[in-house]
Amino acid sequence: MSTQLINSITRAASQWNLEVRAIRKDIEICGSPERCEFRFVIECIADDLYVIESLIEDEINHKLKIISNLNNLHKRGLSGINPYFESKAGSYIENIDSRFWQISRFIDGVPLKRPEYVFDPWRGNVLADFLIDLREKSSGMPGFEGKTPFSIINYITSLNDQIKTFEPELHTEIQPVVDYLNTDFARAHDRIPAAFCHGDFHALNVIWSDNGINAVIDWEFSGIKPEIYDIANMIGCIGIENPEALAGPLVIDFIRRLKNSAMISGISWTVLVKFVVAIRFAWMSEWLRHGDTEMIELEMVYLKLLLDNADDLKHIWEI
Repeated sequence: MSTQLINSITRAASQWNLEVRAIRKDIEICGSPERCEFRFVIECIADDLYVIESLIEDEINHKLKIISNLNNLHKRGLSGINPYFESKAGSYIENIDSRFWQISRFIDGVPLKRPEYVFDPWRGNVLADFLIDLREKSSGMPGFEGKTPFSIINYITSLNDQIKTFEPELHTEIQPVVDYLNTDFARAHDRIPAAFCHGDFHALNVIWSDNGINAVIDWEFSGIKPEIYDIANMIGCIGIENPEALAGPLVIDFIRRLKNSAMISGISWTVLVKFVVAIRFAWMSEWLRHGDTEMIELEMVYLKLLLDNADDLKHIWEI
């Protein structure tokens, strides 16, 4: 790391009245590193640890919306929120040395034992409880009145057109999955109630304690979506770690806890399997963006497995 960058980090931290004692490159930060230009853990006086991030300028407005949402959720008492700090000038993002900076507290956690964690029933209950609390605390949150919910159907249509143009072989392979969704699911989709969702909710976007959640991270895709969006994404991510876990205790307890809460409408539960399939297109887009051939192939295997076992999964999840 250059002296110039170290000095920039020090000057940026001073805008939050933080005195940097060390830049802790030895500490791993949870969450995707793609959400910013770069990030580091800084150690300040009293041994306090913070995460300082240099943001991409084009994403500043989006970051400010995320900060506002997290502040609202934090003020409403949602546990697991790690809000960003306001600088001494009253801003959440500061422009120092031609970079845009934000700071949050570093949250330590217990690493997941992969892939064994997908069979831990207590995690299913904890994850469900977070979504139940999120639904309650986000109700009526400002800034979303009249917003059109995100449509996974429209997303799939757009992505499929791009795949047809740039990946014709993959398009031929994935078309049966698209056809599977372009039936009763497409008709039901627009009747699913909307709610504020995390947008990328899964176990790897949680900083865990020994028996609970220290923080939920990576809110980049949060917003108004079909109410079952986070549920389907979480289940799908468990299954790609180990398909047997789709019928395992974590997923079963996760679904049971959510059904007992009565926060999700009946129509959402009827299309759960198909929504799990649909949301995998967002992951396929990610693999395509990175040119990750191995994950593209794995995703296709997983999609075919979901289709082949759709009736069994629907029966298993009718708890």
